[in-house]
Amino acid sequence: MIYKRSSALFAEAEKVIPGGVNSPVRAFKGVGGTPIFVKEAKGAYLYDEDGNRLIDYINSWGPMILGHAHEPVVNAVVEKAKKGTSFGMPTEIETKIAELAVSMVPHIDKIRFVNSGTEACMSAIRLARGFTGKDKIIKFAGCYHGHSDSFLIQAGSGASTFGTPNSPGVTQGTAKDTLLANYNDIDSVAELIGANKKEIACIIIEPVAGNMGCIPPKGNFLKELRLICDANNILLVFDEVMTGFRLAKGGAQELYGIHADIVCFGKVIGGGLPVGAFAARNEIMNYLAPEGPVYQAGTLSGNPLAMAAGLAMLSELNTDDKVFKRLAEKTEYLHKGMFKVLNDNGIAHTINRVGSMISVHFAKDEVFDFSTAAKGNNDTFKAFFHGMLSHGIYIAPSAFETWFLTDALTYEDLDYTINAVHKVAKTL
Repeated sequence: MIYKRSSALFAEAEKVIPGGVNSPVRAFKGVGGTPIFVKEAKGAYLYDEDGNRLIDYINSWGPMILGHAHEPVVNAVVEKAKKGTSFGMPTEIETKIAELAVSMVPHIDKIRFVNSGTEACMSAIRLARGFTGKDKIIKFAGCYHGHSDSFLIQAGSGASTFGTPNSPGVTQGTAKDTLLANYNDIDSVAELIGANKKEIACIIIEPVAGNMGCIPPKGNFLKELRLICDANNILLVFDEVMTGFRLAKGGAQELYGIHADIVCFGKVIGGGLPVGAFAARNEIMNYLAPEGPVYQAGTLSGNPLAMAAGLAMLSELNTDDKVFKRLAEKTEYLHKGMFKVLNDNGIAHTINRVGSMISVHFAKDEVFDFSTAAKGNNDTFKAFFHGMLSHGIYIAPSAFETWFLTDALTYEDLDYTINAVHKVAKTL
């Protein structure tokens, strides 16, 4: 494929945008090469500035469940834009989408809209601290909750110590209140709680990890988290920015039958527009200003364009009873096809899948946390990424990101993808 126009646009962008991109993973640092500049998208396909068509397996990092430029979503945004794009005042549509979201997701009574998944997680942590009167949080190595200071923490010197900043600009004072546990390891959580008794406000987790590749919770891990939170007066926060409204109407809470105290959303809830939200039962949400003492605000929160897109998206997901089944079946079909051709070509790999989230790890052993994900062969992944791209297939440009399927994908698209994996595998 030819990427002359994309290369030229990237060179221009580097002059005025740090690294040439407005989010680091887009820069292809993990795989090498020049990022692809998209001109437009429709259904399951991206069309780049050089005129290439790409089958899309990131789908704007999750929200395009029904495909790009989905007509009901586009129409809702266009009609709403004709009446004004932002008011900074309440609108009826905010209540309508809130009522719908509350009806779809278990264990929540109220929801507040914000402008991104990062903002949702940041606000949820503040609310948890305000509600419990405690300062420390537990997060898991490899889980990503946005770029808020509290989340940019790496492991300290031992399991029972606080973490250290992994980005300049994050203070040691912030880092000391973030404790790191290992995903799928309840003992590491218990050790942290034992060493920090009565200091932990909440545990925040991606119930299905998507930022170290797709990694499902093992066995009773989520249930054990719920029990340990109950026993120690700790709130359980589910970051469902990826999983919410994608794995089921009620997200991972519904899929796994686990009750989270606070749930964070993003991406899907705005139909692909910049939006996020966090939700909980009345007792917790009533702590938010202006009703309660915990301050959280946003001038553009509940933006009418985002609310219109989100309402259109959630309404369709709520009425189409078979969409999640179709997505899971397509993902299973892709999984089986890739597994066979990679095996046939003697490529060491592990494929993880939950619903319409899937990832290929070039490691022979089970991948169940960040340390096992890090054992994957990154050189193989780089070659795989560029090989797939050469066949017109766009996957996440990082070995530590999940793929997302859209219902707009046809089985012909999936067969083409599996055949491309077969061709690329011969070159690895």
